Amino acid sequence: MLSKNQIKLISSLKQKKYRIQHGLFLVEGIKLIRELLMSHLELYALYTTQTFNSDANPDNFIDEIIISESELRRISLLKSPNSAVAIFKIPKMQDVRDSGLIVVLDDIRDPGNMGTIIRLCDWFGVSDLVCSPGTVDCYNPKVVQATMGSLSRVNINYTNLEVFLSARQQPVFGAFMDGENVYKTELPLSGILVMGNESNGISKKIEGLLSKKIAIPQFGSVQKTESLNVATAAAVLLSEFRRRQ
Repeated sequence: MLSKNQIKLISSLKQKKYRIQHGLFLVEGIKLIRELLMSHLELYALYTTQTFNSDANPDNFIDEIIISESELRRISLLKSPNSAVAIFKIPKMQDVRDSGLIVVLDDIRDPGNMGTIIRLCDWFGVSDLVCSPGTVDCYNPKVVQATMGSLSRVNINYTNLEVFLSARQQPVFGAFMDGENVYKTELPLSGILVMGNESNGISKKIEGLLSKKIAIPQFGSVQKTESLNVATAAAVLLSEFRRRQ
């Protein structure tokens, strides 16, 4: 049976302050856990209703704790728990590269958007994602689920964006409704793409550090849609950056 201390630790990791305190984060679902087990991330504990070691050899044996369905429901955040809950160690942040395409997030708050943008970075070969301190925690359980494993393949940093952008040599592009048509804009191989908050866009302080504002033009005849979802906009813009290459 799960001990009170195990349940207390698992439950605490639903909150950011305890994830930071313990240096740990939660992952749910066999498919996602298996993918992260094959990454550089280090497993701390695995609780499962079915063994992961049925086909394992001694070289890749996983230390797992078998629990009941009722215990799984007790520790899971999902409405329909998916056989396993794992705890992984939060990796140390790595330095951001000085070249290539970098995505910067200015106070993105929605976990679904954050997870999708991490997947987009993985898909479009963006190694570095830099976030403002106010951006949702990438180890939030909802973000982790939304990344579908891409979390392990993108280097994510949280830092003061003014300091970061001021120190960079690459051109900095910001997504705006009234920016220059991205399809008519010259886009470099090495640059920084800034995406802003879902409600307020890019903050004034960060706006002042941009090299150019870019926009995705509307093609509909009515044109009453206020804006695109930030993750959708990021997909379009990243696709256009990569298409030029």
